[in-house]
Amino acid sequence: MSKRVLLAAPRSFCAGVDRAIEIVERLLAEHGPPIYVRHQIVHNDHVVRRLELLGAVFVDDEAEIPAGEICVLSAHGVAPAVRESCERRGLRVVDAVCPLVSKVHAEARRYADSGHLVALVGHADHVEVIGTHGERPESTVVVESPEEAAQLESAGRPVAVISQTTLSLDDVRSTVDALEKRFGTLTRPGADDICYATQNRQDAVKRLAEEATLILVIGSETSSNAQRLVEVARLAGAEAVLIDGESELGDEVVSRHEVIGLTAGASTPGELVDATIEQLGTRGYDEVIEITVAREDVHFRLPREVASA
Repeated sequence: MSKRVLLAAPRSFCAGVDRAIEIVERLLAEHGPPIYVRHQIVHNDHVVRRLELLGAVFVDDEAEIPAGEICVLSAHGVAPAVRESCERRGLRVVDAVCPLVSKVHAEARRYADSGHLVALVGHADHVEVIGTHGERPESTVVVESPEEAAQLESAGRPVAVISQTTLSLDDVRSTVDALEKRFGTLTRPGADDICYATQNRQDAVKRLAEEATLILVIGSETSSNAQRLVEVARLAGAEAVLIDGESELGDEVVSRHEVIGLTAGASTPGELVDATIEQLGTRGYDEVIEITVAREDVHFRLPREVASA
């Protein structure tokens, strides 16, 4: 049997990431550098380095940005307190927050304001969760596991559940089930509020694992969704490795495998996938077969500050 690469589709950039990067690129083209970005615009080192070369300056805190300058809010979203801080500093805010993240923020406000305890399923230290929690911190609790769900106290309030967008339905199911067991019927968003890109990329990895004995996931260590793709591949029975798509692939990584699956996190650019296919080709993996589990045609509108640029 010839050595083969099974290429996941969908893979790489989702619509929210595409939009965020385009916003920074357009601002740089229109205003010139520096353009300040609060937090990494997306969690990919290659993307961040490229934008830095163009003149983007990434900061951890809006206090690092000189008054009057442009401040781009990253795709992951921020708490209202951050927006208020930007306003006090006289910064010109451009919102590159993924519309699906903004939707979760709106749900957090709506549920909290209607008397619910909001159970936010996700990783407490993830920048997206920190931002969402900041919408209504007195009425929101982050739940990281079924064990935490089983111990949650609601003080008699009805419970509504929302989740980090980089987690799929599969990722949150056991925790939501534990919440349901503890509190009975939960208020929750419709299924269409789940991030389509996260679910699609995980479904594609599961399909690859039916044939591939090794799955390479291209992404950065900081990318929650790329790290999760590695976990999903392993749970499906394949070996899996997170690679950056730029470094040389060691023979020890691929040599024992006839069929390799290849995918990329939602913040990973397509050129890194192309480069990896090229590397694999030099090792005899000259047949590339695309495995498609879903078609994505989602596009998000640009904010007015750059829509005409």
